[in-house]
This record gives sequence, structure tokens and C-alpha cells, in this order.
Amino acid sequence: MSEIFYDLAIIGAGPGGYHAAIRAAQYGAKVALIEKDKLGGTCLNRGCIPTKALYASVQSIDKLKDFEDLGIEIKEYTLNFKKAVERKNRVVEELVGGIAALEKAWKNDLYYGHGQIIGGDISSGYDILIRGQEKKKIRAKRVLLATGSSPALIPSFNIDHEKILTSDDILDPNFITVPDRLLIIGAGVIGCEFANIFASFGSKVTMLEYLGSPIATEEPMIVKELVKKFNKSNIEIKTSQNVLSVENTGSSVKVITCSASVPRDQIENAEKLIFEADICLVSIGRMKESKDLGLEELGIKTDRGAIKCNVNTLETSVKGIYAIGDVTGGLMLAHVAYHEADVAVANALASIGGFPVKETKTDYNTVPATIFTSPNIGSVGVRRKAAKDRGLNILMGQFPYSSLGKAKCMGEEEGFIVTLAEKDTYKIIGASCIGVEASELIAELALAIKHGLTIHDVAETIHSHPTISEMVLESSEAAIGKAIHKKGRPIYKP
Repeated sequence: MSEIFYDLAIIGAGPGGYHAAIRAAQYGAKVALIEKDKLGGTCLNRGCIPTKALYASVQSIDKLKDFEDLGIEIKEYTLNFKKAVERKNRVVEELVGGIAALEKAWKNDLYYGHGQIIGGDISSGYDILIRGQEKKKIRAKRVLLATGSSPALIPSFNIDHEKILTSDDILDPNFITVPDRLLIIGAGVIGCEFANIFASFGSKVTMLEYLGSPIATEEPMIVKELVKKFNKSNIEIKTSQNVLSVENTGSSVKVITCSASVPRDQIENAEKLIFEADICLVSIGRMKESKDLGLEELGIKTDRGAIKCNVNTLETSVKGIYAIGDVTGGLMLAHVAYHEADVAVANALASIGGFPVKETKTDYNTVPATIFTSPNIGSVGVRRKAAKDRGLNILMGQFPYSSLGKAKCMGEEEGFIVTLAEKDTYKIIGASCIGVEASELIAELALAIKHGLTIHDVAETIHSHPTISEMVLESSEAAIGKAIHKKGRPIYKP
């Protein structure tokens, strides 16, 4: 086995890993990127990108329903899920190819296989064994672990990858089935996005959620608006459901539940509900991919599979080895992994010396979240309940899409935006939005929170008219009683 010396070796080429490799190369580092499956990881191959490609089809389906009102008469049309999947697959393939081209352009060495740290230390460098079509060994001054996560295979749910599926299964390039009845266990972000997709293509969707609300981390008024839309879209949500068993009967999937409030020792005698469907999607929980990386041998600490690392620097308990993304057990979002990649790379290269970069720290104070349902959801910063729990006095501005000229022109009048600010300082501390382009609107408010801007800073910024971005302007003005296109409170005077 030949041995090559690198400045930085990265195990895992998902969003965090491939981003880190390019960033390190930009600083002039010699980089090895190791991936056991496909470039882009879960996000690109079995997550964010393929679901958004299918979501684009859903948006077109939704728009078809309004075409007559817009002056376009279409007598009949056919929904072809197979064609939508084929397009989704092309999008994924093109983006994977684009990443490969970028890594090549930056002269990063890409190895396909399972990477495992087999020895070394910060002074001499770390040895990494790569088990692919053939074994290779490389050495690196610093190592970055970005191995991600995968769907949790909960034994009691009997996931068989035939009728009882994970999100990986349902996004397989060859999965082209639209079941008449789809049962989804888990009404979090993943479950709600799939419910939206398959209901639009004709499935009757039933969702089972253990908690008292779907996407429980979002503002209750946002969730209420989503549930209202789901009820109109052939999606039924059953909350406070404890799933007791999941069985593939051959012809269908049978799921038995009881109320989540029933104590464990009383479940046997509790009232049961039975649900049947053609396919069941299990969308609760993900496992950290931290096995067989050499962690135990090196003394790298973990907690239930999550690699423990310094929350500021992202260095693990072993000097010179860093970890980012899902495998750390933090916020499982691709854009968080991008941020962590920048921090970890900077700190790793700064510790080597000789690169044009300084040590830095993570900043999780302004992490936007997006949910691609119809309508879609965007949020950032503090929610109202959290603000109340922290004893903050807040100003709240709410503005509906139905009062916005551009939204009316587009036929997109569902939803609203909420902006929160501190009463004493007027600083914006949070925002939530449900409606068209919510995921884009929230970026302006994330920037405002990140840089400590006030309601007045946003309200006094000229926004182009007519645009959807005026939602941000009007909600900011509404917080202080100055929204023009909505009757609200008098102008706020502290």
C-alpha cells in the first residue's frame, strides 16, 4: 500500500465534507476527500435536493388548479410520477457531477471507500486506511470527520424496504410508485414534506405523530395554517399516537397505535386504533454514522453514536481531529454543516500554520430553517414561546399575503409572516413565515438578526414594489404600528 501525505484528510463527502475540501484547497492546502458511497451524501442523493426536485413538480400541480382563474384553460392533464422521478434523478446526477468537477478543479484527491483512522498523533500526522476496490493508506496532518447520518432502523417497526420504507427507500432512483394509501410515521419536517409530495400526486395520506403537534418546533400559528392546508389536500394528521406495531401483511401494511398519554404499564389494556395502507414510510430519527472509524482506538469520545467535539472549535477530544455535521448530533441541516466546515477547516489549518487563515468559532445564533410543503415555511431566531420563557418583552408584527399586491397578482394569498423584536431595543430577534417563497424571505431577516439590526433598520430600507420581499417590510412596520396595507395598532411609543 502506498502512502501519501496530506495537510487535511476529510472522511465523508456530504455537504460538510465536500464544502470543507474546497474551502481548504482555497487556502492552499493539499486535501484528500474520502467517500464510501456518492459525492453529496444524504442531502444531495437522498434528502434535500431530490425532495426539492419533486417539490418543484408539486408546485406546478398546485398552479394547474388555479390556471383557469389566471386566464389559462387546460381541459385535461395527466400526472406522471415516473417522469417526475426521472427528472429528479437527472438533477441529482448533474449536481453530483458538478461537485466532482469542482473537486478536480481544486486538485483535491478523491478516494472512494471506507475511511478509518488507524493511528498517529497531532505531531506526526494520522494514518488513514481506505478500504475500497483496493486498500490504500494515506497520512494527514489533520483529519475532519463528516460522515453524516442515516435513517434509524427501529426494530419494532419492522422496516423491510418493500412496504415499510425509510426516506432512503422512497427516494431510491427506481422508486416510481404512488400508493393509493400512504401511512407516514412521524410528522416532523421529513414526514410533512413527503406527505405534501405524495398527496399532490394522488395518495391518501395519513400521518401518525407521537407529539401533540406536527413540526412541534415551529410557531403554533404557523403549524395551524399548515394543518388547515393539509386538511384540504387529502392529508390527515393523527397526533398523540404511540405506534405499538407495524406489520407487512402481504397485501398491505397494518399499524396499531394507542394514545401517547397511556402509561407504559397500561398499554396492554388501552384502547387501540388500527391503520392500514399500501405503503408505510417511517420518518422518525436518524443514526449517526460513526462506526468503524477508529474512534474508540484513538480515544475520541462519543455519546450514543454522536462524536463529541468542542462546540466552538469543533475539535474532538483528540487534538488535530475535528468533526462536523450530522455525526456530531447537532442541528441536522446542510447549511449548518457548511458553516461548521468553514470553522473546522480554519481551525485545522491555523493549527498547522503557514496558511492565510485564523482560528475562528461557530455561531449558531442565527440558523434559518425551511420546510418545503405547500405553502412552504421559513423561520429563524427566537419563537414567541421561547421569548416568553426567557422573559423577553417583545413587539410582534404580522402581515398576511392576502394584503400584498404581488401575492394577489400571483394568486398566492395563503399564509402570513411574523416578525419579533425586543421592545426596549427594537432589535429583531426572530421571524416565522408560511406562504410562497417563505424560505427565501427568511434570509433577509436572518441577515438582520445576525448583524443586530432593528425594526427601524428594515422598515426604513426601500423594498422594490411590487415584490414578495415587501412582506418583510410590512411585517416589520406592523410591529411598530406603521404597516400601510394592514389596519393594526397605533404607532408604538416606548
